[in-house]
Amino acid sequence: MTHTTQELAVVADTTVEAPGFGFLVQPSLQGGSGHPLAASTLAFLLGVALRLLPWLLPVALLVLWQVFSAQGWLSTRVLPAPLEVVKAAWTLTLSGELWTHVQISAWRALTGLAIGGGLGLVLGLLTGSFRWADTLLDSTIQMVRNIPALALIPLVILWFGIDESAKLFLIAVSVFFPIYLNTSHGIRNVDPGLIEMARTYGLNRWQLYREVILPGALSSILVGLRFSLGLMWVILIVAETISAQAGIGYLTMNAREFLQTDVVLVGILLYALLGKLADVFAKGLEGYWLRWHPGYQ
Repeated sequence: MTHTTQELAVVADTTVEAPGFGFLVQPSLQGGSGHPLAASTLAFLLGVALRLLPWLLPVALLVLWQVFSAQGWLSTRVLPAPLEVVKAAWTLTLSGELWTHVQISAWRALTGLAIGGGLGLVLGLLTGSFRWADTLLDSTIQMVRNIPALALIPLVILWFGIDESAKLFLIAVSVFFPIYLNTSHGIRNVDPGLIEMARTYGLNRWQLYREVILPGALSSILVGLRFSLGLMWVILIVAETISAQAGIGYLTMNAREFLQTDVVLVGILLYALLGKLADVFAKGLEGYWLRWHPGYQ
Protein backbone atom coordinates (compact mmCIF):
# COMPACT_ATOMS: atom_id res chain seq x y z
CA MET A 1 0.00 0.00 0.00
CA THR A 2 1.29 3.48 -0.91
CA HIS A 3 0.44 6.84 0.57
CA THR A 4 0.73 10.32 -0.86
CA THR A 5 2.72 12.89 1.08
CA GLN A 6 -0.49 14.63 2.10
CA GLU A 7 -2.04 11.38 3.38
CA LEU A 8 1.05 10.56 5.43
CA ALA A 9 1.01 14.02 6.97
CA VAL A 10 -2.64 13.63 7.98
CA VAL A 11 -2.07 10.18 9.45
CA ALA A 12 1.05 11.30 11.32
CA ASP A 13 -1.02 14.00 12.99
CA THR A 14 -3.80 11.59 13.97
CA THR A 15 -3.93 10.81 17.67
CA VAL A 16 -6.74 8.94 19.37
CA GLU A 17 -7.51 8.93 23.07
CA ALA A 18 -8.07 5.58 24.75
CA PRO A 19 -11.60 5.96 26.15
CA GLY A 20 -11.78 6.73 29.84
CA PHE A 21 -8.03 6.65 30.47
CA GLY A 22 -6.56 9.75 28.86
CA PHE A 23 -3.87 7.84 26.94
CA LEU A 24 -3.10 9.20 23.48
CA VAL A 25 -2.37 6.59 20.84
CA GLN A 26 -0.44 7.73 17.76
CA PRO A 27 -0.66 5.27 14.86
CA SER A 28 2.31 3.76 13.08
CA LEU A 29 2.89 4.49 9.42
CA GLN A 30 4.21 1.02 8.60
CA GLY A 31 2.21 -1.68 6.92
CA GLY A 32 -0.90 0.44 6.53
CA SER A 33 -1.59 0.41 10.27
CA GLY A 34 -1.51 4.19 10.23
CA HIS A 35 -5.08 4.39 8.94
CA PRO A 36 -7.27 6.37 11.37
CA LEU A 37 -9.65 3.41 11.61
CA ALA A 38 -6.78 1.17 12.73
CA ALA A 39 -5.76 3.77 15.31
CA SER A 40 -9.32 3.93 16.64
CA THR A 41 -9.44 0.14 16.89
CA LEU A 42 -6.12 0.08 18.74
CA ALA A 43 -7.33 2.74 21.15
CA PHE A 44 -10.58 0.82 21.73
CA LEU A 45 -8.74 -2.44 22.43
CA LEU A 46 -6.37 -0.64 24.79
CA GLY A 47 -9.32 0.86 26.64
CA VAL A 48 -11.02 -2.55 26.97
CA ALA A 49 -7.78 -4.14 28.21
CA LEU A 50 -7.30 -1.45 30.83
CA ARG A 51 -10.89 -1.81 32.01
CA LEU A 52 -10.47 -5.57 32.37
CA LEU A 53 -7.12 -5.25 34.15
CA PRO A 54 -8.61 -4.73 37.67
CA TRP A 55 -10.45 -8.06 37.30
CA LEU A 56 -7.30 -10.01 36.49
CA LEU A 57 -6.19 -10.64 40.08
CA PRO A 58 -9.66 -11.58 41.46
CA VAL A 59 -10.27 -14.02 38.60
CA ALA A 60 -6.80 -15.54 39.05
CA LEU A 61 -7.43 -16.00 42.78
CA LEU A 62 -10.79 -17.67 42.09
CA VAL A 63 -9.18 -20.06 39.61
CA LEU A 64 -6.42 -20.95 42.09
CA TRP A 65 -9.01 -21.40 44.84
CA GLN A 66 -11.03 -23.79 42.67
CA VAL A 67 -7.94 -25.75 41.61
CA PHE A 68 -6.65 -26.08 45.17
CA SER A 69 -10.08 -27.25 46.36
CA ALA A 70 -10.43 -29.75 43.51
CA GLN A 71 -6.99 -31.20 44.33
CA GLY A 72 -7.93 -31.56 47.99
CA TRP A 73 -5.30 -29.11 49.16
CA LEU A 74 -7.98 -27.02 50.89
CA SER A 75 -10.35 -28.56 53.41
CA THR A 76 -14.00 -27.95 52.51
CA ARG A 77 -14.68 -27.19 56.16
CA VAL A 78 -12.08 -24.43 56.13
CA LEU A 79 -12.73 -23.03 52.65
CA PRO A 80 -15.27 -24.67 50.33
CA ALA A 81 -14.71 -24.51 46.59
CA PRO A 82 -16.08 -21.46 44.75
CA LEU A 83 -18.60 -23.65 42.92
CA GLU A 84 -19.94 -24.90 46.26
CA VAL A 85 -20.37 -21.31 47.43
CA VAL A 86 -22.23 -20.49 44.21
CA LYS A 87 -24.49 -23.52 44.71
CA ALA A 88 -25.27 -22.43 48.27
CA ALA A 89 -26.09 -18.91 47.09
CA TRP A 90 -28.32 -20.28 44.33
CA THR A 91 -30.19 -22.55 46.76
CA LEU A 92 -30.80 -19.63 49.13
CA THR A 93 -31.95 -17.50 46.21
CA LEU A 94 -34.44 -20.09 44.95
CA SER A 95 -35.92 -20.48 48.43
CA GLY A 96 -36.35 -16.70 48.76
CA GLU A 97 -34.38 -16.68 52.00
CA LEU A 98 -31.42 -14.77 50.60
CA TRP A 99 -33.51 -11.91 49.22
CA THR A 100 -35.38 -11.58 52.54
CA HIS A 101 -32.14 -11.23 54.51
CA VAL A 102 -30.68 -8.76 51.99
CA GLN A 103 -33.81 -6.59 52.13
CA ILE A 104 -33.76 -6.43 55.92
CA SER A 105 -30.04 -5.62 56.09
CA ALA A 106 -30.34 -2.97 53.38
CA TRP A 107 -33.27 -1.35 55.20
CA ARG A 108 -31.28 -1.18 58.44
CA ALA A 109 -28.20 0.25 56.73
CA LEU A 110 -30.04 2.88 54.70
CA THR A 111 -32.30 3.95 57.58
CA GLY A 112 -29.31 4.38 59.88
CA LEU A 113 -27.52 6.31 57.14
CA ALA A 114 -30.51 8.61 56.64
CA ILE A 115 -30.75 9.37 60.37
CA GLY A 116 -27.06 9.79 61.14
CA GLY A 117 -26.12 11.30 57.78
CA GLY A 118 -28.98 13.78 57.86
CA LEU A 119 -28.06 14.97 61.34
CA GLY A 120 -24.37 15.16 60.39
CA LEU A 121 -25.21 17.23 57.31
CA VAL A 122 -27.34 19.71 59.27
CA LEU A 123 -24.84 20.17 62.10
CA GLY A 124 -21.94 20.33 59.63
CA LEU A 125 -23.66 23.13 57.73
CA LEU A 126 -24.36 24.89 61.01
CA THR A 127 -20.84 24.71 62.47
CA GLY A 128 -19.25 25.45 59.11
CA SER A 129 -21.37 28.56 58.59
CA PHE A 130 -21.57 30.15 62.03
CA ARG A 131 -18.69 30.68 64.42
CA TRP A 132 -20.99 30.64 67.47
CA ALA A 133 -22.29 27.18 66.46
CA ASP A 134 -18.76 25.90 65.97
CA THR A 135 -17.75 27.19 69.40
CA LEU A 136 -20.84 25.70 71.03
CA LEU A 137 -20.95 22.27 69.37
CA ASP A 138 -17.69 21.22 67.75
CA SER A 139 -15.66 20.58 70.90
CA THR A 140 -18.31 18.24 72.33
CA ILE A 141 -18.79 16.45 69.01
CA GLN A 142 -15.04 15.90 68.64
CA MET A 143 -14.88 14.42 72.13
CA VAL A 144 -17.73 11.99 71.41
CA ARG A 145 -16.14 11.12 68.04
CA ASN A 146 -13.18 9.55 69.80
CA ILE A 147 -15.42 6.96 71.47
CA PRO A 148 -15.44 3.81 69.28
CA ALA A 149 -18.94 2.88 68.20
CA LEU A 150 -18.34 -0.72 69.24
CA ALA A 151 -17.54 0.43 72.78
CA LEU A 152 -21.11 1.73 73.00
CA ILE A 153 -22.66 -1.70 72.45
CA PRO A 154 -23.18 -2.59 76.16
CA LEU A 155 -24.74 0.82 76.81
CA VAL A 156 -26.89 0.62 73.68
CA ILE A 157 -28.24 -2.78 74.75
CA LEU A 158 -29.13 -1.31 78.15
CA TRP A 159 -30.88 1.63 76.48
CA PHE A 160 -32.68 -0.09 73.60
CA GLY A 161 -32.49 -3.80 74.31
CA ILE A 162 -31.78 -5.99 71.29
CA ASP A 163 -34.48 -4.72 68.93
CA GLU A 164 -34.10 -2.68 65.74
CA SER A 165 -33.50 0.61 67.58
CA ALA A 166 -30.15 -0.61 68.88
CA LYS A 167 -28.89 -1.49 65.39
CA LEU A 168 -30.11 1.77 63.87
CA PHE A 169 -28.51 3.77 66.68
CA LEU A 170 -25.10 2.15 66.16
CA ILE A 171 -25.20 2.74 62.40
CA ALA A 172 -26.43 6.33 62.79
CA VAL A 173 -23.68 7.20 65.28
CA SER A 174 -21.00 5.69 63.04
CA VAL A 175 -22.01 7.47 59.83
CA PHE A 176 -22.69 10.79 61.56
CA PHE A 177 -19.07 11.81 62.06
CA PRO A 178 -17.63 11.44 58.51
CA ILE A 179 -20.48 13.46 57.02
CA TYR A 180 -20.37 16.06 59.79
CA LEU A 181 -16.60 16.57 59.52
CA ASN A 182 -16.50 16.74 55.73
CA THR A 183 -19.51 19.05 55.53
CA SER A 184 -18.10 21.47 58.09
CA HIS A 185 -14.68 21.34 56.40
CA GLY A 186 -16.16 21.87 52.96
CA ILE A 187 -18.20 24.92 54.03
CA ARG A 188 -15.18 26.55 55.67
CA ASN A 189 -13.00 26.04 52.62
CA VAL A 190 -15.27 27.69 50.07
CA ASP A 191 -13.30 30.47 48.37
CA PRO A 192 -14.06 33.73 50.25
CA GLY A 193 -13.54 35.63 47.01
CA LEU A 194 -16.46 33.79 45.42
CA ILE A 195 -18.68 34.59 48.39
CA GLU A 196 -17.74 38.27 48.26
CA MET A 197 -18.35 38.38 44.52
CA ALA A 198 -21.78 36.78 44.98
CA ARG A 199 -22.68 39.40 47.56
CA THR A 200 -21.73 42.20 45.21
CA TYR A 201 -24.21 40.74 42.72
CA GLY A 202 -26.93 41.11 45.35
CA LEU A 203 -27.51 37.45 46.24
CA ASN A 204 -29.43 36.97 49.47
CA ARG A 205 -28.38 34.41 52.09
CA TRP A 206 -30.43 31.56 50.61
CA GLN A 207 -29.23 32.26 47.07
CA LEU A 208 -25.66 32.49 48.34
CA TYR A 209 -25.99 29.05 49.93
CA ARG A 210 -27.66 27.49 46.91
CA GLU A 211 -25.49 29.00 44.19
CA VAL A 212 -22.06 29.32 45.81
CA ILE A 213 -21.53 27.70 49.22
CA LEU A 214 -23.20 24.32 48.70
CA PRO A 215 -21.69 23.73 45.23
CA GLY A 216 -18.29 24.73 46.59
CA ALA A 217 -18.57 22.32 49.53
CA LEU A 218 -20.24 19.49 47.61
CA SER A 219 -17.06 17.59 46.74
CA SER A 220 -16.08 17.43 50.41
CA ILE A 221 -19.61 16.43 51.47
CA LEU A 222 -19.64 13.58 48.95
CA VAL A 223 -16.30 12.31 50.26
CA GLY A 224 -17.93 12.04 53.68
CA LEU A 225 -20.93 10.26 52.18
CA ARG A 226 -18.72 7.80 50.34
CA PHE A 227 -16.81 6.97 53.50
CA SER A 228 -20.06 6.60 55.47
CA LEU A 229 -21.56 4.24 52.87
CA GLY A 230 -18.68 1.83 53.45
CA LEU A 231 -18.65 2.27 57.22
CA MET A 232 -22.36 1.55 57.64
CA TRP A 233 -21.90 -2.02 56.37
CA VAL A 234 -19.00 -2.62 58.76
CA ILE A 235 -21.08 -1.55 61.75
CA LEU A 236 -24.13 -3.45 60.49
CA ILE A 237 -22.10 -6.68 60.41
CA VAL A 238 -21.30 -6.30 64.10
CA ALA A 239 -24.83 -5.22 65.03
CA GLU A 240 -26.44 -8.15 63.23
CA THR A 241 -24.08 -10.77 64.60
CA ILE A 242 -24.73 -9.63 68.18
CA SER A 243 -28.51 -9.76 68.13
CA ALA A 244 -30.77 -10.30 65.14
CA GLN A 245 -33.54 -12.59 63.99
CA ALA A 246 -33.05 -11.79 60.33
CA GLY A 247 -30.50 -10.16 58.06
CA ILE A 248 -27.20 -11.16 56.48
CA GLY A 249 -25.43 -11.19 59.85
CA TYR A 250 -28.08 -13.52 61.26
CA LEU A 251 -27.71 -15.74 58.19
CA THR A 252 -23.96 -16.10 58.71
CA MET A 253 -24.17 -16.67 62.47
CA ASN A 254 -26.89 -19.28 62.02
CA ALA A 255 -24.78 -21.02 59.37
CA ARG A 256 -21.83 -21.02 61.75
CA GLU A 257 -23.88 -22.93 64.32
CA PHE A 258 -24.45 -25.69 61.76
CA LEU A 259 -20.89 -25.58 60.36
CA GLN A 260 -22.13 -24.39 56.94
CA THR A 261 -18.96 -22.65 55.82
CA ASP A 262 -20.29 -22.17 52.30
CA VAL A 263 -23.27 -20.15 53.60
CA VAL A 264 -20.96 -18.12 55.84
CA LEU A 265 -18.92 -17.23 52.76
CA VAL A 266 -22.11 -16.28 50.92
CA GLY A 267 -22.88 -13.80 53.70
CA ILE A 268 -19.36 -12.35 53.63
CA LEU A 269 -19.44 -11.97 49.85
CA LEU A 270 -22.85 -10.30 50.09
CA TYR A 271 -21.45 -7.67 52.44
CA ALA A 272 -18.56 -7.10 50.04
CA LEU A 273 -20.91 -6.84 47.04
CA LEU A 274 -23.29 -4.43 48.79
CA GLY A 275 -20.36 -2.30 49.93
CA LYS A 276 -19.01 -2.17 46.37
CA LEU A 277 -22.43 -1.22 44.99
CA ALA A 278 -22.70 1.56 47.58
CA ASP A 279 -19.29 2.87 46.54
CA VAL A 280 -20.25 2.77 42.85
CA PHE A 281 -23.42 4.69 43.71
CA ALA A 282 -21.41 7.33 45.57
CA LYS A 283 -19.00 7.69 42.63
CA GLY A 284 -21.99 8.05 40.32
CA LEU A 285 -23.33 10.88 42.47
CA GLU A 286 -19.93 12.56 42.33
CA GLY A 287 -19.82 12.26 38.57
CA TYR A 288 -23.35 13.66 38.16
CA TRP A 289 -23.43 16.45 40.74
CA LEU A 290 -19.83 17.53 40.11
CA ARG A 291 -19.83 17.26 36.32
CA TRP A 292 -19.00 20.98 36.22
CA HIS A 293 -15.88 20.44 38.36
CA PRO A 294 -12.59 20.04 36.42
CA GLY A 295 -11.45 17.26 38.74
CA TYR A 296 -14.46 15.07 37.87
CA GLN A 297 -14.50 15.46 34.10
